[in-house]
Amino acid sequence: MKRLLSFLLILTSLVSLLVPLCFSASAISLSAKSAILLDAAEGQVLYQKNAFVKLPMASTTKIMTAIVAIESMPLSTEIEISPDATGIEGSSIYLYPNEKLTMESLIYALLLESANDAATAIAIAVSGNVKDFAQKMNQKATELGLTGTHFENPHGLDDEEHYTTAYDLARLAAYALSNDTFLNICSAYKKTIPLNGDDGVRVLVNHNKLLHMYEGTIGVKTGFTKKSGRCLVSAAKRNGLTLIAVTLNAPDDWNDHKVMLDFGFANYEHLVAKDVGEYEISLPVVGGTSASLKVKNSTALAKTLNQDHGEITYLTEVPRFLYAPIKKGDTVGTVVCMCDGHVIASSDLIATEDISGSKPKNLWAWLTSLFRRK
Repeated sequence: MKRLLSFLLILTSLVSLLVPLCFSASAISLSAKSAILLDAAEGQVLYQKNAFVKLPMASTTKIMTAIVAIESMPLSTEIEISPDATGIEGSSIYLYPNEKLTMESLIYALLLESANDAATAIAIAVSGNVKDFAQKMNQKATELGLTGTHFENPHGLDDEEHYTTAYDLARLAAYALSNDTFLNICSAYKKTIPLNGDDGVRVLVNHNKLLHMYEGTIGVKTGFTKKSGRCLVSAAKRNGLTLIAVTLNAPDDWNDHKVMLDFGFANYEHLVAKDVGEYEISLPVVGGTSASLKVKNSTALAKTLNQDHGEITYLTEVPRFLYAPIKKGDTVGTVVCMCDGHVIASSDLIATEDISGSKPKNLWAWLTSLFRRK
């Protein structure tokens, strides 16, 4: 009996290590002054702590620098390094004046090594100077609705007018990760780029330890100055659910992020109730070459939900019958996806084929066909 009890205790301990426990947001304890956990697909806030307070962001600034650069010119563009981009304080890859590197190489240096000289070189290449590039960054922030954010430079060195919120930074990261180029670069462990022409190569190593420490991590960016403290934006993907975690001024940021991400993956799922075209119904057609028409959802019915959610149901909003002619792709109604009494998603219902009109032989025939289809 004692051996059996010992075996059961050991088995229970192993299971507790292998299976993540669900816990409530109130149980989360973080070192960060400000933090947020965001669902990347829908922007749903799953946890937050002072997430709307404006704070310094240090090198997490470079998320915006990178996305503006990517959207401004081809990655293959060769950049001649301006002397004004050399000797920048802080993290650096020690660029040489008049050295030539592609925009892609500079963005790798920006996101992996957090190089301030690469950030400055990018700004000058895109806008001619740092001030005008910062204005371009602010224009993008306005476009994305980041109302608590303002940029003064492309690298994140301290400035009173350079700030963001954890919420804005998470939304920016979600936008940036939707760009495949940004995603591929920020998730890379290592990259080599040229060193002053034929002098050799620079080996760039990603500062984001979570890429090695946390399963499913796909980015994003670290940051630190004495004023800002440790700043971190991370993203991880499991089972179709992509979560973004942000901490500002967090002495124990790596652990903070693991705690938030564990909470998110243990408690939430990204449910695709019906993928595109999977919801299908047949509607009656009057005055057409066919008596009925199959219609399908044009977009996925998906939502991030708590894992203990209730039953999924559907409500259609369609006419009693359709009038021909009808073209394939025409919107003929709406399907609404419900869970626990709440609308969680909706989609247009579209025609799956063309149906031509055909005139009935006489009024009596038309009336007969009309009432037969009610």
